[in-house]
Amino acid sequence: MVAADSTQLAAAEKAEGWKLLFDGKSLAGWRGYKSEQIGKGWKAQDGVLVLDEKKAGDIMTVDEFGDFDLAFEWKATETANSGVIYRVGLGETASYVTGPEYQVLDNEKATDNKEYDHLAASLYDIVLEKNAKTKPVGEWNKGRIRVRGWHVEHWLNDDKVVDVDLASPEGKALLQASKFKDWKKFATLSRGHIALQDHDHEVSFRAIKVRELK
Repeated sequence: MVAADSTQLAAAEKAEGWKLLFDGKSLAGWRGYKSEQIGKGWKAQDGVLVLDEKKAGDIMTVDEFGDFDLAFEWKATETANSGVIYRVGLGETASYVTGPEYQVLDNEKATDNKEYDHLAASLYDIVLEKNAKTKPVGEWNKGRIRVRGWHVEHWLNDDKVVDVDLASPEGKALLQASKFKDWKKFATLSRGHIALQDHDHEVSFRAIKVRELK
């Protein structure tokens, strides 16, 4: 059951252990990746977390998460590229040095749309199932990420489009075939922050909630 107001949790969600990561009114609980300050361009607007200026930098949760279930909605503008990056560690040049990415993309017109595992909802540059279907640009998509150990699932509009254990032989082979094969810290942390990526495009997020998995 989902609350009618995306800034509120339904009683059933609370009972299941869900926690809001965005209250719809402020950026409380968030910080910049390279600074505790949040870059200009990220704002709470009418219940939506919006990035509408370039060079704002990634933002991330103040809290860290280990095994988790994350639900959110996202909306891309024309040509937009962004992402939700998880198990992120501090002290690196970028959030994606440690954290895998759920890609957020305008599949039709973004420049990074030439490879299937770069399309929306992919485990970026690693894998995406062929049934992934986004809504038209300007409409809201539902995203979900579940991580237990390094078993990763991505969902797009109620369809599971990624299901892989990065610690398994299959997952390790996919990593070796990706751009991350020599990135020593990539997908190695047992806990980390959840980041929203600034890729110099306008994107929006709402209904961001998480529950920790026991």
